Amino acid sequence: MAIIKSTFIQSNIMTSRRDFLKNAALASAGVAAGANAFGAASYRRILGANDRVRVGIIGFSDRFRSSLAPSFGDHAKELNFEFMGVSDLWNRRRDEAEAFIKGKPYSASEFVKARNNEELLARKDVDAVIISTADFQHALHCAEAVKSGRDVYVEKPFAETLEDAKVALKAVEASKQIVQVGSQRRSAPNYWAAYEYIKSGKFGDITTVEMTWNVNQPGRWRRKDLVAQIRKEDTDWDRFLMNRPKVEWNPRYYLEFRLFYPYSSGIPGQWMAHQIDTVHWFSGLDAPRNVVANGGIYTWKDGRTNVDTFSAAFEYGPFDDKSKGFQVIYSSRFNNEAGGVKEYYYSNGGMINLDTNKITSEGGLKERDAKGMGLQANLLPEMSLKTGEKIATDANTGADPMTSLHMRNWMECIRSRKESNAPARVGFNHSVANIMATKALHTGKRVSWDPKKKEIVLS
Repeated sequence: MAIIKSTFIQSNIMTSRRDFLKNAALASAGVAAGANAFGAASYRRILGANDRVRVGIIGFSDRFRSSLAPSFGDHAKELNFEFMGVSDLWNRRRDEAEAFIKGKPYSASEFVKARNNEELLARKDVDAVIISTADFQHALHCAEAVKSGRDVYVEKPFAETLEDAKVALKAVEASKQIVQVGSQRRSAPNYWAAYEYIKSGKFGDITTVEMTWNVNQPGRWRRKDLVAQIRKEDTDWDRFLMNRPKVEWNPRYYLEFRLFYPYSSGIPGQWMAHQIDTVHWFSGLDAPRNVVANGGIYTWKDGRTNVDTFSAAFEYGPFDDKSKGFQVIYSSRFNNEAGGVKEYYYSNGGMINLDTNKITSEGGLKERDAKGMGLQANLLPEMSLKTGEKIATDANTGADPMTSLHMRNWMECIRSRKESNAPARVGFNHSVANIMATKALHTGKRVSWDPKKKEIVLS
């Protein structure tokens, strides 16, 4: 880790995407070997070091088209990977995937169109899959893929119910498969720099974390044109619903699932999942002790059931020492973008600002305030974190450097059999926090985590 630390914490800031990718190689290289990973030698008996890795697409989503496929394409030639086919329930998406992938340098000569995952995973020419289906489907799709012996890149949120999260984590941990959850901050140099700085002890104890994700986008997660075009007979509604209640066909549930519970939690699963994951990573804590939440549909009254404004207050700290801890204050809104995406970590000596990527003494204990209590001033030295581009809040970000690095890390780990930067257990952990916050929002109760029983408890 010392090499990563000295590489990432610098006084200058990178600005170009090329420099970002070039200098971030350590972040994408599988920084820690998993205890359960099996050796590369045993894997070569299945897949030769020079064999092409054939990847199936599970869910041809907007996210896949705009971000995941281009990120895959950044590294496919060098690492000898290709897309061999797609599984999507909607025939239109299957055709769109074929048209989008075929002819690209990272496409197999014959592109397979499977009507469902069973058809795709029954094939012998699939080594790995990328899952970007509806939020509530991620966990169970991941579980079935690893059970079939495939490595998996699965978009976040990892799960939208605790039961599904447990099923997926158990399946992954019982397998020898490489799994990467789409928490791409874990492959970004500035986040690694912040992590190493906190881990070194120089930052001091975390006292508070403040996070926001604000947009002003009435059309976010809407698919008005497609809703009018899709027909039930062109897809498989029963398969789509999986283990959710059987309800009548609703094209908005199918295409605008992020706006409707229980198909998505909306803001917690889509946005908070990214940011709360860094809290777990930086603090070394797996879950919050408790959370309260509030929110409502205050502006965009278009039939959605998931809120357009949300706030949550978490308490984090060791479960066996209640004298230690800190709060995480999270807020997000769809109706005013002021503030944008912010992640502020505070200690007694100052703060880490992951928007500006600077460590400063702002708010730290000054001499005049410390002296009267017989204390020493506590002010962090100012420095910058090596960084790339500002976090985008657009719906489709393209092959941003962070996602590209995260995809590369997964691809390299498939070759090396080392644990990825965001293995399944970190997806389980962010899911616990998301689900707790969603339950707090829906019930109005204070929600706690029982780490021994691994259960959510309502007050």
